[in-house]
Amino acid sequence: MEAAGAGSRGPGLALCGGLMAASGGSRFLAARYQEPSMDDLFMYDCITAGKKSQEDRGQDGQPAIKTSDDILTFAFSSSGDYFAVTDDNKRLILFRTKPCWECLSVRSVVRRCTSLIITSTEDKILVADKSGDVYSYSITEPQKAGKVELGHLSLLLDVALSPDDQYILTADRDEKIRVSLTRAPHSIVSFCLGHREFVSRIFVIPNFPDLMLSASGDCTLRLWEYKSGKEVQCCHLNSLNRPEATKNDKKYTVSRLAYCCQGNFIAILCDCIPTVYIFQLDAATQLLDYKHQISLKHKGWDVVFEESGGLWILQEDKEAPLLLYRPVNGQWQPVADDRGLMKMSKYLHDNWTMFEGSVGTESCYSSLYKASFDNMAVYLQKKEERLQQQQKKKRKELQPESQRETKKQIMSCIGKSGIDC
Repeated sequence: MEAAGAGSRGPGLALCGGLMAASGGSRFLAARYQEPSMDDLFMYDCITAGKKSQEDRGQDGQPAIKTSDDILTFAFSSSGDYFAVTDDNKRLILFRTKPCWECLSVRSVVRRCTSLIITSTEDKILVADKSGDVYSYSITEPQKAGKVELGHLSLLLDVALSPDDQYILTADRDEKIRVSLTRAPHSIVSFCLGHREFVSRIFVIPNFPDLMLSASGDCTLRLWEYKSGKEVQCCHLNSLNRPEATKNDKKYTVSRLAYCCQGNFIAILCDCIPTVYIFQLDAATQLLDYKHQISLKHKGWDVVFEESGGLWILQEDKEAPLLLYRPVNGQWQPVADDRGLMKMSKYLHDNWTMFEGSVGTESCYSSLYKASFDNMAVYLQKKEERLQQQQKKKRKELQPESQRETKKQIMSCIGKSGIDC
């Protein structure tokens, strides 16, 4: 099971043990979904987190960038004892979840965050930001300021850790995945190179700790031996729906990726495409095998696995915000009578206002794609302009000479005859 949570802006879902958390806008709610009879709803609004941080100001002294309190990233620790949130107002908020929810600290971060993860030892939070840096924040000293660990020259989109916390993996907008030593992040172990667009998701597989999954704006899901930087397999997502792929040029950008150790299942959700794709990692060959797809009636926001293998889907539908699927005879079938599903669906339905700002929104990845230019067309246009300019110049140079020649002929004619020619 993936214990982390949403890694980009927009509604998100996270599971850890019997705990479930869902976020939308500036709020998140959490409860123990495996105890359906218990009314234990916890809600938090980042608006209440404290005074807004000082924004970068322009020459006129006014704020240069508008901010909100919307949640950008969040994650459970591996035990579920801690929960961390970052918001658009550059704050990191840490909670203890047991025996009851308690806010431990609200700290300022340097830049807006794109991803966060908590170490398996549960002593640090690693936060990746838009300037390309990764900072660490102490859990044992919840008021302590952050410490910069490493940096890229490009915007970071995801951060991951090996199960033993020995390696830190970072993915950026410039197609790179960097593998570094956690204890000495300046020491780079390898680069995993091959993607042709920004890398949107990376994940180290817990029960195959030498393997990593990555997804990108180039419409691929890849499997790596990350310590050596070797690519093991590349799956082209736009080939999964061949009839549809021939009709249009959709970009299958993976916005969410979840993994379940029980069965080695991988679920991926592509941005603005109402389908969940299911893969399975073959234990013998250690290769990915495409298994199934779940078509949704509404836009999917997030997918997560529970430890028992159930797949939860958060979708853009007030009447049915949550879906639960389980494998039956090799096929993923919906579950309707689960009491935990009914409990959490009611909580989300009753608090739907937290999702209203995300309903109908467009892709958040479109600005990350590399701009393409028709260089040949531009070259030919400029060449034609140069030729026209050269022709005009020649005509101007020839015109005075022809006029002088005509004048000479007239004067010669007048001199010979003494009369007007």
